[in-house]
Amino acid sequence: MKIYTRTGDAGETALFDGTRVSKADPRVDAYGDVDEVNAWLGFVRAAGVPPDLDAELVQIQRDLFAMGALLADPSHKIADRVEKAVLGEADVTRLEALIDRVEASVPPLRHFILPGGTPTGAALHVARTVCRRAERRIVSLRPAADELVVRYMNRLSDLLFVLARGVNHRANAPETQW
Repeated sequence: MKIYTRTGDAGETALFDGTRVSKADPRVDAYGDVDEVNAWLGFVRAAGVPPDLDAELVQIQRDLFAMGALLADPSHKIADRVEKAVLGEADVTRLEALIDRVEASVPPLRHFILPGGTPTGAALHVARTVCRRAERRIVSLRPAADELVVRYMNRLSDLLFVLARGVNHRANAPETQW
């Protein structure tokens, strides 16, 4: 199978239900931003993270692929057929547990901090800002995206902030207060 299909040469793409939409469609923007978060997490993993965090990031990357599929499926035609394209309450709970675990390992936050630290920590901060953008785009969709998708992205951006702090703390990289 060739990577190029030429079907998007006129600036359109297909959603999973077969509907052709502009590549500038808000839904395409939303799942494109989710894809960008996923790519940043790949960059973070390539930059090097502790093994316990790497396994968590792999699962989050899988979740983000599922989210992209859900966002590309406004008619909900694949959700029941494709097991990998499912996100549930347990996924949000898993993020919350990881936030709590990492947050317990860093000093309490008493000030706003500037993004930075180690290259991995800085990349996690970039991933966080892209995640927030994706969340804003998802919230703006009409018809509205599933509430769980919005909660997952909200929790993920919180997690990415805490992970940046955790990675920097493990590396003894000081936080710069605003």
